[in-house]
Amino acid sequence: MRQFLLCGAAIGALLLSACNGAGGDAKAKQDPATFLAGAEKELSDFGDYANRIAWVNANFITDDTDWLAAYAGSEGTLLSVRLANEAKQFEGATLTPDQQRKMTILRAGIVMPSPSTGTPDEQKKVADELAKITTDLQSTYGKGKVPLEAFTSPAAVLNILNEGKKPEERRDPKAPLTLEEASEIIAKSRDPKMIQQAWEGWHAVAPPMKASYARMVEIGNAGAKELGFSDIADMWLANYDMPSKDMEATVEKLWTQVQPLYNDLHCYARGKLNAKYGDAVQPKTGPIRADLLGNMWAQQWNSIYDIVAPPSSDPGYDLNKVLVAKKYDEIRMVKTGEAFFTSLGLAPLPETFWQRSLITRPRDREVVCHASAWDLDNLDDVRIKMCTQINAEDFSTVHHELGHNFYQRAYNKQDYLFKNGANDGFHEAIGDFIALSITPEYLKQIGLITAVPPASADLGLLMDRALEKVAFLPFGLKVDKWRWQVFRGETTPAQYNQAWVDLGLKYQGITPPGPRPADAFDPGAKFHVPGNTPYLRYFLSFILQFQFQKAACEQAGWTGPLHRCSIYDNKEVGTKFTKMLEMGASKPWPDALEAFTGTREIDGTALVEYFAPLQAWLKEQNAGQTCGW
Repeated sequence: MRQFLLCGAAIGALLLSACNGAGGDAKAKQDPATFLAGAEKELSDFGDYANRIAWVNANFITDDTDWLAAYAGSEGTLLSVRLANEAKQFEGATLTPDQQRKMTILRAGIVMPSPSTGTPDEQKKVADELAKITTDLQSTYGKGKVPLEAFTSPAAVLNILNEGKKPEERRDPKAPLTLEEASEIIAKSRDPKMIQQAWEGWHAVAPPMKASYARMVEIGNAGAKELGFSDIADMWLANYDMPSKDMEATVEKLWTQVQPLYNDLHCYARGKLNAKYGDAVQPKTGPIRADLLGNMWAQQWNSIYDIVAPPSSDPGYDLNKVLVAKKYDEIRMVKTGEAFFTSLGLAPLPETFWQRSLITRPRDREVVCHASAWDLDNLDDVRIKMCTQINAEDFSTVHHELGHNFYQRAYNKQDYLFKNGANDGFHEAIGDFIALSITPEYLKQIGLITAVPPASADLGLLMDRALEKVAFLPFGLKVDKWRWQVFRGETTPAQYNQAWVDLGLKYQGITPPGPRPADAFDPGAKFHVPGNTPYLRYFLSFILQFQFQKAACEQAGWTGPLHRCSIYDNKEVGTKFTKMLEMGASKPWPDALEAFTGTREIDGTALVEYFAPLQAWLKEQNAGQTCGW
């Protein structure tokens, strides 16, 4: 899953420690309007500075940039906690709705707060420690490598990684594998031993993070309690315009709606993997071996499409090959994504986007290659950072990341604390909603294919999308359910890994490829855990994007199957869509949802409707099978 960085809206629900403001002494009691104006000015001024440090650190990982990021993070933590504590003076005061909303954002929007008890020097010492931990965790992840010696057959690994490359493009035969390369092995190899070695090799980068992670939780929980929350989980869940317990209940309701569809997909995929690898590798019943699903975290299963593809459903094209044949390069990939948004009536990206974004992996330095979108000044300095590859996955990823950037520009006239998504799930859903319009009809419109495949190909198209969207749903729950247990003290450091494995079994129906070492810290092998990015947003976004799709297609007058609908070049839909984007975080998220979809409830039925033809087919294929685990 892709990380999205919105450093400018530093105290919004997406706050990262390296994106916060500077410290200072507490202010005397003042009226709420004056306090909020001052707070927003401080945050905005410091955001311009801190965001650039975060950008440089992500693009040039060195000891010095780590130090700068940690320093800025410490300053930011002090400021965010100070402002949150100062906001307490207005509890019980008569406030306008906007003022009350801003106070809530100030108080609940800190991802990892540091306590403000003790002398200023003591407060700074703890804030410095927290900032160093969060920076080191991200850098450890960013520098992670898998040694070639981890594989029984390094030559076979190199053959996969060098396939189709010119001699001058082939990798150093002695260099360790990056995460992208280890992921490529898992995606492309059909040798279960090699796949397991790639999976275990990458997960071995995480154990050094475990002690620091536990200490970070200890500090953050102390800060959360000081701000009036029971723990960090309570604080994170307070960002959804309802009590934390109600939000958890909403999440469980959504999972109940979509779980039967996931169970059908799991049952079918397990049967195909059993037929491919045999009982000794993948049994016919029980959980699926995680590494066999084509993804390092078993979160999306597109890479095993060749194993699970429905018969006679070939669409007649392979987008991976089409992009190469049409001579797409990395810039053209991004330009094509931009053109979709402008076809809806949104303004083109500024020239600085093209000058300042990182679109290809540099060869001369360490970078955090995880795809991300950035807003450095809360006006027009938007960028993406991704190590783009010419394939179908990154074609979709480009649309996702640009969704963040176009959302950022749409709400850039809002007050500082409202320069954010209606909730963090909205921010993740925007680009993915647009990417749902990457249909055969759209690909024909932009000249990538010459003929739209017949309806008989729909099962294949739906299967490919289900491997991305449906397969992700339980993983989207697992990451934060694990953290909520950790934050609440229900899972101790000694139980970190077993709890992660247990949740994978409960929700995803997966199991590690082999016994895990005593010091394993498998959660740390997923960027968003050391990167300290709340993950519920992704689960919500995978529900919301289908609600957006259904509403948009109804607005467009589409009467065919939902999965064939593309809103490309529809200015009428674009006008209504833009109005929702422009609201930012200025209103509760149900208001924003209603503005575009006409309903105030997030609901999973649109997703189920989208995949209904596939689910009916899956049930037929699973007849006589023992489903579940």
